[in-house]
Amino acid sequence: MGCFSNLVQSSNFFVGLQKFKKAMIVCKSLSELESALVPFRSGNDIGFVPTMGALHDGHISLVKASKEKTSTTVVSIYVNPTQFNNPDDLARYPRTEDADCRLLESAGADIVFIPSFEDIYPVEDNRVFDLGGLDLSGEGPRRPGHFNGVAKVVTRLFDIVKPQYAFFGEKDFQQLAIIRYFSKQLGYLVQIIGCPTLREKDGLAMSSRNMLLSKEHRAVAPFIYEVLFKASLLRDDYTIAELQESIVKQINSEPLLKVEYVEIVDAETLRPVKNWADAANIQLCTAVYAGEIRLIDNIKLK
Repeated sequence: MGCFSNLVQSSNFFVGLQKFKKAMIVCKSLSELESALVPFRSGNDIGFVPTMGALHDGHISLVKASKEKTSTTVVSIYVNPTQFNNPDDLARYPRTEDADCRLLESAGADIVFIPSFEDIYPVEDNRVFDLGGLDLSGEGPRRPGHFNGVAKVVTRLFDIVKPQYAFFGEKDFQQLAIIRYFSKQLGYLVQIIGCPTLREKDGLAMSSRNMLLSKEHRAVAPFIYEVLFKASLLRDDYTIAELQESIVKQINSEPLLKVEYVEIVDAETLRPVKNWADAANIQLCTAVYAGEIRLIDNIKLK
C-alpha cells in the first residue's frame, strides 16, 4: 500500500511538473525573453506570430498553424507606432493585453513577448527599406511610411526571436507580399507562412478594428465581402475597369460605407492590371470606411 501510495504521489508530481513546463511564459522585457528562449533554442524549431494585440480567432489560427508545424510558438504583442501614419488611428487602436494573454494560453502558445518601445527601438530607427515597388499600389500611397514601419518592427522582432518560421494572415495580402520580399532580400532564413483569412459567420474579415465599429456600422460591414464574393463569380462578365466600377458603385450604395479604393492587381507584383490576360494570378484588394473605421479586404479573382 505504501509503495502504491508513493507511486501515485510520484505520478501526480510528474503530471504537475509537465503542466508547469507547459505553462505559457509571459515576458515583458527583452532580457526576460532572452532568458526564456534559452532552453528552446537547442534542437527546437521556433514558430513566431507577431501581433499588435486585440486578438481574435484569426490570430489564434496563426498560433494553431505554428503549433502544428513547430515545437515552440512565440507570440509578440506590440502596437508599433512607426507603421501608423495617422496619430488618431494609433490612439484608438484597441489594447486588450489581459484578454489576449488568456486567449493565447488557451491556444497553447509557449511564450508571449510584450515589449516596451525601448526594447524594440533602443536607438532611433532611421532605416529605409527596399520594398521592391510592392508598396506603390493599394495601402502604400494611402498610408505613406506604413510598410517601411512594418519592415522596421518585423526585422527587429526577427533579430530578437530568431524564428525558423513566421506566420502572417492573408487578410493583409499586400503586407504579406512585402514581408516575404524584404525578408528574402535581407537574407533572413525564416520561412514566411501565409495563413487563410478567417471570417465571421456573416463574412466580415476578422480584424482587431472590428471591435471599434458602432452597432450600425458592424451590421452593414459584411456587405463589403458580399460584393467582393459576387464579383469573383461574375469576373468573366466584365472587363477589369467595369468590374472595379461596379464594385465601387455597389459598396457605396450602402450609405454607411465609403470606398477608399478598389484595385485589381497582379498577385505577384501587386501592380494594377488592365486585362485578365495580364497576369497568371490576380487579386482584388479594397479599403472601405465604415464611419471612421477603415476596413481592408481582398479576394482572389484568378
